[in-house]
Amino acid sequence: MRKLDDTDIAILASLFKDPCITNKAIASQVDLAPSSCLERIKRLQNEGIILGASSKLNYNLLGGHIQAMVAVRLASHNRDTVARFQQELVSQKEVLSVFHMGGENDFLLHVCVPDALHLRDFIFTQVTGRDEVIHVETTLIYDHVTSTSLPFFG
Repeated sequence: MRKLDDTDIAILASLFKDPCITNKAIASQVDLAPSSCLERIKRLQNEGIILGASSKLNYNLLGGHIQAMVAVRLASHNRDTVARFQQELVSQKEVLSVFHMGGENDFLLHVCVPDALHLRDFIFTQVTGRDEVIHVETTLIYDHVTSTSLPFFG
């Protein structure tokens, strides 16, 4: 991978802070012509550095009144079991993110549901009901904030 210059980093920082920002606004912030800025953005996409964009949603206003982190430990750690578990869980409508981890637990699921009964049913049906699962621990999330600053990797 090529070394990114300060302009590339500034473009990434702008996009990381606001994925909906216009190319014209980014170009103004990084002191480039809009055409040059767009060319750099496309290159960053083609190089796989920019993987896409996302929107932040207010889940509470959409009916997702409870968020939780669900730690899961599997009995078997072969590639097929891990991959199948990950793919099947990430496709569930309640699941926002699936983290495959090292350490005591194998997975951490970030879930969002309308109420406690839905959370209980999701855990029983989609998690503890699976033969490969040997341990589950659910922790409620009271608040969640995400940084808008680009991490430094220098």
